[in-house]
Amino acid sequence: MRKATIKRDTTETKIDLTLNVDDSSQSAIDTGVGFFNHMLTLFAAHGQFGLTVKADGDLDVDAHHTVEDIGIVLGQAFKEAIGDKKGIKRYASDFTPMDESLSLVSLDVSNRPYLVFDVDGLPEKVGSFDTELVEEFFRAFVNQAGVTLHIKLIHGSNSHHIIESIFKGFGRVLNEAVTVVNPDGQVPSTKGTLS
Repeated sequence: MRKATIKRDTTETKIDLTLNVDDSSQSAIDTGVGFFNHMLTLFAAHGQFGLTVKADGDLDVDAHHTVEDIGIVLGQAFKEAIGDKKGIKRYASDFTPMDESLSLVSLDVSNRPYLVFDVDGLPEKVGSFDTELVEEFFRAFVNQAGVTLHIKLIHGSNSHHIIESIFKGFGRVLNEAVTVVNPDGQVPSTKGTLS
Protein backbone atom coordinates (compact mmCIF):
# COMPACT_ATOMS: atom_id res chain seq x y z
CA MET A 1 0.00 0.00 0.00
CA ARG A 2 1.37 3.41 -0.99
CA LYS A 3 1.13 5.57 2.09
CA ALA A 4 3.21 8.20 3.90
CA THR A 5 2.98 10.25 7.07
CA ILE A 6 4.83 13.56 7.36
CA LYS A 7 5.07 15.87 10.36
CA ARG A 8 6.21 19.48 10.18
CA ASP A 9 6.86 21.58 13.28
CA THR A 10 7.98 25.20 12.90
CA THR A 11 7.38 28.44 14.76
CA GLU A 12 4.57 29.14 12.29
CA THR A 13 2.81 25.79 11.88
CA LYS A 14 2.50 22.32 13.34
CA ILE A 15 1.21 19.81 10.79
CA ASP A 16 0.58 16.07 10.94
CA LEU A 17 -0.49 14.66 7.57
CA THR A 18 -1.05 11.14 6.25
CA LEU A 19 -1.70 10.41 2.59
CA ASN A 20 -2.84 6.98 1.44
CA VAL A 21 -2.81 6.79 -2.34
CA ASP A 22 -4.51 3.37 -2.48
CA ASP A 23 -7.18 3.48 0.24
CA SER A 24 -9.72 6.27 0.60
CA SER A 25 -11.50 4.79 3.61
CA GLN A 26 -10.02 7.24 6.12
CA SER A 27 -10.11 11.00 5.70
CA ALA A 28 -10.24 13.69 8.38
CA ILE A 29 -9.15 17.24 7.66
CA ASP A 30 -8.72 20.01 10.21
CA THR A 31 -6.58 22.91 9.04
CA GLY A 32 -8.29 25.65 11.04
CA VAL A 33 -9.31 27.25 7.72
CA GLY A 34 -12.87 26.28 6.83
CA PHE A 35 -12.76 26.91 3.08
CA PHE A 36 -9.43 25.11 2.76
CA ASN A 37 -10.81 22.12 4.71
CA HIS A 38 -13.58 21.98 2.11
CA MET A 39 -11.14 22.07 -0.82
CA LEU A 40 -8.87 19.35 0.63
CA THR A 41 -11.92 17.20 1.34
CA LEU A 42 -12.96 17.54 -2.31
CA PHE A 43 -9.41 16.77 -3.47
CA ALA A 44 -9.29 13.57 -1.38
CA ALA A 45 -12.79 12.43 -2.35
CA HIS A 46 -12.38 12.97 -6.09
CA GLY A 47 -8.84 11.59 -6.05
CA GLN A 48 -10.01 8.59 -4.02
CA PHE A 49 -7.20 9.17 -1.53
CA GLY A 50 -7.13 8.65 2.19
CA LEU A 51 -6.07 11.98 3.68
CA THR A 52 -5.78 13.01 7.29
CA VAL A 53 -4.55 16.49 8.15
CA LYS A 54 -4.24 18.14 11.53
CA ALA A 55 -2.75 21.61 11.37
CA ASP A 56 -2.23 24.33 13.95
CA GLY A 57 -0.98 27.51 12.36
CA ASP A 58 -0.53 31.18 13.15
CA LEU A 59 -4.01 32.05 11.95
CA ASP A 60 -3.90 35.20 14.07
CA VAL A 61 -1.55 36.48 11.35
CA ASP A 62 -3.44 35.00 8.38
CA ALA A 63 -3.81 31.62 6.65
CA HIS A 64 -0.76 31.96 4.40
CA HIS A 65 1.70 29.86 6.42
CA THR A 66 -0.89 27.17 7.12
CA VAL A 67 -1.97 26.75 3.49
CA GLU A 68 1.56 26.92 2.07
CA ASP A 69 3.00 24.51 4.65
CA ILE A 70 0.22 21.99 4.05
CA GLY A 71 1.16 22.17 0.36
CA ILE A 72 4.78 21.43 1.33
CA VAL A 73 3.84 18.50 3.55
CA LEU A 74 1.32 17.05 1.08
CA GLY A 75 3.94 17.21 -1.66
CA GLN A 76 6.49 15.42 0.53
CA ALA A 77 3.95 12.75 1.48
CA PHE A 78 2.97 12.23 -2.15
CA LYS A 79 6.58 11.80 -3.27
CA GLU A 80 7.30 9.33 -0.48
CA ALA A 81 4.07 7.38 -0.98
CA ILE A 82 4.50 6.73 -4.71
CA GLY A 83 8.05 5.48 -4.26
CA ASP A 84 9.99 4.40 -7.34
CA LYS A 85 7.10 5.15 -9.76
CA LYS A 86 7.47 1.83 -11.58
CA GLY A 87 4.50 0.98 -13.77
CA ILE A 88 2.52 4.18 -13.12
CA LYS A 89 0.64 5.97 -15.86
CA ARG A 90 2.64 9.19 -15.15
CA TYR A 91 0.57 11.66 -17.20
CA ALA A 92 -3.02 12.79 -16.77
CA SER A 93 -5.23 15.68 -17.85
CA ASP A 94 -8.84 16.45 -17.13
CA PHE A 95 -11.49 19.10 -17.69
CA THR A 96 -13.68 19.52 -14.61
CA PRO A 97 -16.95 21.45 -14.69
CA MET A 98 -18.55 22.99 -11.60
CA ASP A 99 -21.76 24.68 -12.65
CA GLU A 100 -20.70 27.69 -14.78
CA SER A 101 -16.98 27.09 -14.16
CA LEU A 102 -14.66 24.85 -16.14
CA SER A 103 -10.98 24.22 -15.48
CA LEU A 104 -8.26 22.15 -17.09
CA VAL A 105 -5.69 20.43 -14.87
CA SER A 106 -2.79 18.59 -16.51
CA LEU A 107 -0.03 16.72 -14.66
CA ASP A 108 3.26 14.93 -15.26
CA VAL A 109 4.81 12.96 -12.40
CA SER A 110 8.23 13.79 -13.79
CA ASN A 111 10.41 14.76 -10.82
CA ARG A 112 10.62 18.18 -12.51
CA PRO A 113 8.75 20.71 -10.39
CA TYR A 114 6.98 23.31 -12.48
CA LEU A 115 3.70 25.15 -12.04
CA VAL A 116 1.68 27.05 -14.62
CA PHE A 117 -1.28 28.68 -12.86
CA ASP A 118 -3.40 30.46 -15.47
CA VAL A 119 -6.38 31.58 -13.40
CA ASP A 120 -7.22 35.25 -13.91
CA GLY A 121 -9.93 37.38 -12.44
CA LEU A 122 -10.46 35.82 -9.02
CA PRO A 123 -11.59 38.33 -6.40
CA GLU A 124 -9.27 38.72 -3.43
CA LYS A 125 -11.40 36.63 -1.10
CA VAL A 126 -13.94 33.82 -0.92
CA GLY A 127 -15.53 34.54 2.42
CA SER A 128 -12.50 35.12 4.66
CA PHE A 129 -10.15 32.99 2.50
CA ASP A 130 -7.47 34.81 0.48
CA THR A 131 -7.74 33.40 -3.03
CA GLU A 132 -4.05 34.09 -3.80
CA LEU A 133 -3.30 31.18 -1.44
CA VAL A 134 -4.60 28.70 -4.01
CA GLU A 135 -1.56 29.34 -6.20
CA GLU A 136 0.73 29.32 -3.16
CA PHE A 137 -0.60 25.88 -2.16
CA PHE A 138 -0.02 24.39 -5.60
CA ARG A 139 3.47 25.94 -5.92
CA ALA A 140 4.46 24.46 -2.55
CA PHE A 141 3.05 21.08 -3.57
CA VAL A 142 4.82 20.83 -6.93
CA ASN A 143 8.17 21.92 -5.50
CA GLN A 144 8.10 19.11 -2.95
CA ALA A 145 6.30 16.44 -5.00
CA GLY A 146 8.46 16.92 -8.08
CA VAL A 147 5.59 17.18 -10.54
CA THR A 148 4.80 19.44 -13.47
CA LEU A 149 1.32 20.89 -13.02
CA HIS A 150 -0.67 23.10 -15.39
CA ILE A 151 -3.90 24.66 -14.17
CA LYS A 152 -6.00 26.73 -16.56
CA LEU A 153 -9.37 28.33 -16.02
CA ILE A 154 -11.40 27.92 -19.19
CA HIS A 155 -14.30 30.02 -17.93
CA GLY A 156 -16.20 30.79 -14.76
CA SER A 157 -17.65 33.63 -12.74
CA ASN A 158 -18.23 32.26 -9.23
CA SER A 159 -14.91 32.16 -7.36
CA HIS A 160 -16.02 29.33 -5.05
CA HIS A 161 -17.00 27.23 -8.06
CA ILE A 162 -13.75 28.04 -9.89
CA ILE A 163 -11.54 26.94 -7.00
CA GLU A 164 -13.71 23.89 -6.34
CA SER A 165 -13.40 22.85 -9.99
CA ILE A 166 -9.60 23.12 -9.71
CA PHE A 167 -9.29 21.05 -6.51
CA LYS A 168 -11.62 18.35 -7.81
CA GLY A 169 -9.68 18.19 -11.07
CA PHE A 170 -6.38 18.08 -9.19
CA GLY A 171 -7.54 15.03 -7.23
CA ARG A 172 -8.76 13.31 -10.37
CA VAL A 173 -5.55 13.81 -12.38
CA LEU A 174 -3.29 12.88 -9.48
CA ASN A 175 -5.23 9.65 -9.04
CA GLU A 176 -5.03 8.83 -12.74
CA ALA A 177 -1.33 9.66 -13.04
CA VAL A 178 -0.30 7.35 -10.20
CA THR A 179 -2.51 4.47 -11.32
CA VAL A 180 -0.35 1.39 -11.80
CA VAL A 181 -0.99 0.31 -15.38
CA ASN A 182 1.82 -2.26 -15.56
CA PRO A 183 2.71 -3.82 -12.19
CA ASP A 184 5.80 -5.49 -13.66
CA GLY A 185 6.76 -2.49 -15.76
CA GLN A 186 9.61 -0.09 -15.65
CA VAL A 187 9.64 3.55 -14.70
CA PRO A 188 7.68 5.33 -17.47
CA SER A 189 10.62 7.22 -18.94
CA THR A 190 12.97 6.57 -21.85
CA LYS A 191 15.75 7.66 -19.48
CA GLY A 192 14.97 4.70 -17.23
CA THR A 193 14.54 6.95 -14.19
CA LEU A 194 12.26 9.61 -12.78
CA SER A 195 14.55 10.64 -9.97
